Amino acid sequence: MNKLYEKIVQGEEKIALVGLGYVGMPIAVAFSKKAGVIGYDLNEKKIELYRSGMDPTNEVGDEAIKMCNVEFTSDETALRRAKFHIVAVPTPVHDDHTPDLTPVEGASRILGRNLTKGSIVVYESTVYPGVTEDVCIPILEKESGLKCGVDFKVGYSPERINPGDKVHRLETIVKIVSGMDAESLEVIAKIYELVVEAGVYRASSIKVAEAAKVIENSQRDINIAFMNELSIIFNKIGIDTKSVLEAAGTKWNFLKFYPGLVGGHCIGVDPYYLTYKAEMLGYHSQVILAGRRINDDMGKYVAENVVKNLIKADKATRNAKVAILGFTFKENCPDTRNSKVFDIIKELREYGIEPVVADPIADADEAKHLYGIEFMDIADIKDMDAVVFAVAHKEFSTFTMDQISRFFGEGKKVLLDIKGLLSREVYEQNGYLYWRL
Repeated sequence: MNKLYEKIVQGEEKIALVGLGYVGMPIAVAFSKKAGVIGYDLNEKKIELYRSGMDPTNEVGDEAIKMCNVEFTSDETALRRAKFHIVAVPTPVHDDHTPDLTPVEGASRILGRNLTKGSIVVYESTVYPGVTEDVCIPILEKESGLKCGVDFKVGYSPERINPGDKVHRLETIVKIVSGMDAESLEVIAKIYELVVEAGVYRASSIKVAEAAKVIENSQRDINIAFMNELSIIFNKIGIDTKSVLEAAGTKWNFLKFYPGLVGGHCIGVDPYYLTYKAEMLGYHSQVILAGRRINDDMGKYVAENVVKNLIKADKATRNAKVAILGFTFKENCPDTRNSKVFDIIKELREYGIEPVVADPIADADEAKHLYGIEFMDIADIKDMDAVVFAVAHKEFSTFTMDQISRFFGEGKKVLLDIKGLLSREVYEQNGYLYWRL
């Protein structure tokens, strides 16, 4: 097994990726510059897109997909031709916020059926400490008939890719690596060093690496929850949150976080993995879950403020014409999974408002399939009572006041700018009823 690194570098053995989404696909493309790579995904439609040189995630771009030599396949038996396997499948939560390990268990079964002696399996999916060893290894052993530690080794290296971010990429972020023993750790570290220019950090155990990942996102979640709570308080006081944060931000050790909708499949999900494990051990989380509650309620809070501002503008709320611009979970990224913008829509429906939604970047098929939402062309938005800028896409930040005014009909213009893209002063001076978090 300690010869595996040399064999991969010399092209005698291959690396396989199980799961080719926002995380797995950039890893496959990066490794393909240094080694032979098999990219496997259950989703045949996705594989066809990659084969035709298209990148639906926008993470590396169509050109990089066209130029790379990854062998894209939906045939699981292709995994038998690889010796170093990286599992990068999502780890969502159920509606009751308990971890949904179905994707990682399913990937382990597929890989187990096709695992060969002398292999190393590295999990990248975010999980609570213990999942790799207590859940995944038994599945791999059962399906393969092989013995972990004897016939194959396992490691964990949490993904830190930031979807839509062209600066913080796989190559430029320090990579945490861990292995079940010293030998596997060394091989895993050396293989990742092939592509991670920023270097690797060797964690002392698999559980430590699992825990490190889950607290990175929990810390961010708590900080954003604090900002969201401040925003609620400052709105009641009647002062602008962004102005307060800019003032406070002049102190060298003030952390620059901002209020907003916390969706996606990391920050809005990972803390629940940690609190679930804590509950299993008899500890009820206080700070982490308090932060989650605040962030999970922000879509409802925004919708309530749409209604309050419509009333302030002397407009009827029932059947009011409202446009929501942006539907993805974050700016400049097509991913709509676990988007909290849908929470705004659901709450507005409670008030008898059916908003129209426009998002030039979002994956329209995914939005239709997951939420039943059909996007409107931005050019067709007019005669609105209220407009909500829900996501800070680059396109939206270039809109002029003239363009924005065309969205509205008669009467007072109600504008909700969730991320503070626009100037409050300028819009208020021009007679807009302007609100932001």
